Amino acid sequence: MTISAARFLPGLELSGILYEEAVRPILRDAFPGLSYAAARVGSGSEVLGFDSPRSVDHDWGPRLEIFLNAEAKVEHGAGIRRLLAERLPKQVRGWPTHFQESDDPLDPVGHMRKTDGPVNHRVDLHDVDGWLAARLGLASAETELDVREWLALPQQRLAETTGGIVFHDGLGSLTGVRRRLAWYPEQVWRHLLACQWQRIAQEESFVGRCAEVGDDIGSAVVTARLVRSLMHLCHLLERRYAPYDKWLGSSFSRLATAESLGPTLRGALAATDYPARESHLCDAYEAVASLQNASGLIAPVDPGRRPYHARPFLVLRAERFAQALARTVTDPDLRELPLVGGVDQWTDNADLLSRPSAVHAAIHAIG
Repeated sequence: MTISAARFLPGLELSGILYEEAVRPILRDAFPGLSYAAARVGSGSEVLGFDSPRSVDHDWGPRLEIFLNAEAKVEHGAGIRRLLAERLPKQVRGWPTHFQESDDPLDPVGHMRKTDGPVNHRVDLHDVDGWLAARLGLASAETELDVREWLALPQQRLAETTGGIVFHDGLGSLTGVRRRLAWYPEQVWRHLLACQWQRIAQEESFVGRCAEVGDDIGSAVVTARLVRSLMHLCHLLERRYAPYDKWLGSSFSRLATAESLGPTLRGALAATDYPARESHLCDAYEAVASLQNASGLIAPVDPGRRPYHARPFLVLRAERFAQALARTVTDPDLRELPLVGGVDQWTDNADLLSRPSAVHAAIHAIG
């Protein structure tokens, strides 16, 4: 745990203070004319704006990413790191700049600690291309992504890359790639929307079928899965990358539709019997279907609930929206693919999604 009693500041604000009051003047004086970018991007709850006082217990604090070109990183990287270890202030607004690494191999995190010697700081040095390769599996900042490469990028990683803040960009390449990755190309977006509706179509009848055979737990589990799928769909419709599950609800609460749709989704999750679950879910289906119609991406599709074939379950028949969107996809490579979507539409395993080579290989194995 941190030993600081300082007032909590959002991590991005703390990073900005670290840069402006310490890192920038140190680099200016020691390396005049050095081209670099300074940012707080990548992993960390503060990058997505979700940090809180709880976050300070590990891997949170005065942190920064410094980006150099590849040659400058080789020439100056080690020297810059040593210089910052010697010259950074011991604290920024009461928060230590020294991070003590955990001795536990199962918990490899850093904890802020006071120190009298050089600081083990979290001002990390990268070159942009190397950072993108490690985070996203991209060859370089100038890479023109094909549709399969887009599908291999987890939304959590895209949010971490395009979120946060850039305090200075003397290179230009970091800002450029963040701009290019800010949202999906339209054809990829249409494909992902079709695939998300297809996910819902696969399971919407299971809520009633589980209940019919006396499996109330199964009915509740499927309901929760459908709520999650609808939350992801709302992110897509509002052109926002959805973070992984720890922050999905927090991110959803910031969407324009959350105020009206949130109570309906909470009602579905809180329901203790099938009729209530069905009623809340159908209300949610109709609301999100109306949002899809309002997007202008497809000709309007009837958003009303309806029976599932001859069975006594009310559903949306979400495949109608999946098919309508799929018909608007004109990219030949996307049209050849099954409606399974991007990598995080068919897996939520964090260990897999954090391995770019694995997810790129998986996407290329589909279709």
